[in-house]
Amino acid sequence: MTDINPLAADRPARDRLGEDRLGGRGDDIYAALLAAHEGLAFEASAALNASLVLLLANAVGDVPLVLAAIERARTAAPGQGRPQQGGPDQG
Repeated sequence: MTDINPLAADRPARDRLGEDRLGGRGDDIYAALLAAHEGLAFEASAALNASLVLLLANAVGDVPLVLAAIERARTAAPGQGRPQQGGPDQG
């Protein structure tokens, strides 16, 4: 049986990031993500995000796509600059 991966198309990784592959389930994922962060301190929330990103990156298994997603998230993030020394809450 041939393994067909729709993410492995002959298009640049950046172009593949705009596809909606979740349909209506995207809202369910967003709600679960919010619930997972509920009650966590900032550091624990950041650790949860890092763990989730690494788990999903491993599941995706497409390094160029993951790197493109990181870049897109970075440029879409509020403040877009690097955090000041001492953390994001200190200026």
